[in-house]
Amino acid sequence: MMLENKVVVVSGIGPGLGQELSTLAAREGAAVVVLAARTESKLDTAEQEIRDLGLATPVLKVVTDISNVQQCQALAEKTVAEYGRIDVLFNSAYDPGSFGPIESANLDDWRRAMDVNFFGTMALTQACIPAMKDAGGGAIVMIATMVEHKPMATQGGYGASKSALRSATKHLALELGQYNIRVNSCHMGWMWGPSVEGYFAWQAQQTGKSQEELVAEITQNIPLGVIPDDADCAKAAVFFASDYSCVVTGASLDVNGGEFMPI
Repeated sequence: MMLENKVVVVSGIGPGLGQELSTLAAREGAAVVVLAARTESKLDTAEQEIRDLGLATPVLKVVTDISNVQQCQALAEKTVAEYGRIDVLFNSAYDPGSFGPIESANLDDWRRAMDVNFFGTMALTQACIPAMKDAGGGAIVMIATMVEHKPMATQGGYGASKSALRSATKHLALELGQYNIRVNSCHMGWMWGPSVEGYFAWQAQQTGKSQEELVAEITQNIPLGVIPDDADCAKAAVFFASDYSCVVTGASLDVNGGEFMPI
């Protein structure tokens, strides 16, 4: 089991990747899965997903807005108080911001996205680092985006916030290596899950095209020929959290079916 006996914190719990990460952590033997989201019902749903698998993995649910520094600190303190340490942090929480061209963008929307995607992620990371130091090491996995590498129309604000996070990730890896804390990022492309399903349903209404036609337009640019499932994308992130990547830090892994290939 890739996360056996590890205390795992997952932010951004909700339908999609956050929930898949928490479920997979439990399946991979985590000692406890700590769930963080702003909405309590999403935490309850994620816990039920774990129980539906027949797993008795302890679950700690903490309502947390990562853009609130005090709430991030409270999450870390409660985890340590109840389970003694933090071994893994999946920074999955995000705000997509508003979509539109940069020239007419509302920069207040950009600030909101930055508060979550960059400053919020940094706040939760800072809160968890002391516990990882005390434990003798740990793994931090940033859930990043292909948009940083491959600009997509109308997503300038989201891409900018995640690009700032990418830079900070490299610096963190340099700073924290001496404490055996690894920091890596997974850059997700299209992921088949509730959000993308909703997007295609909306696009079908707007364009009159079928979902199959819309999906085909996307997958023609993906060498594997499919939109990766969010559950499969979660597996790549778990690799970075596991001891199989024990000498990997500061790395960026593109998880997009081959749509973007860095040279």
